[in-house]
Amino acid sequence: MKSLALALLLAGCASYSGNGLVPGQSSAAEVEAVMGPAADKRPGPNGETVLWFPRMPYGDGTYAARVGADGRLIAIEQRLTEENIAMLERGKTTADQVRDVVGPPYRVDQFPRMEREIWTYKMQVFPFPKALFVQLSPDHVVREVYFMDDPEIPRLGAGHRTGFRR
Repeated sequence: MKSLALALLLAGCASYSGNGLVPGQSSAAEVEAVMGPAADKRPGPNGETVLWFPRMPYGDGTYAARVGADGRLIAIEQRLTEENIAMLERGKTTADQVRDVVGPPYRVDQFPRMEREIWTYKMQVFPFPKALFVQLSPDHVVREVYFMDDPEIPRLGAGHRTGFRR
């Protein structure tokens, strides 16, 4: 029984990022069979569909499986990266664009008195887990972007928080 549990655990880990799926051959159904049900499906360019697989809060981010109009896998990409976060511009990027760049948030919190909605994303980055907070105004435009050490993870000593504000 222990060997069956171990085999299932290892199989689950292998499918975490889509290992074993082959661009140009694997179908969208195979992608979801391996990676689990997509948390979101969004239209992409040239008739593509992007299937989103967030692995938050304890995984390493969010995977986007791009599927062509023919239903075949084009690529699997890690989208919750510092390079993609840098693309989010205050006063310009819309909520839909945020979803297209970094995927669905881990958590959405409403702050009615501030007239803000805050989307939270989690990343496991060495040496400390990171958090991304995207503040959206009622017109669904990004107003603030904070990327920092995850404030929910305790640190030893003072002065260990790092991050940036865009």
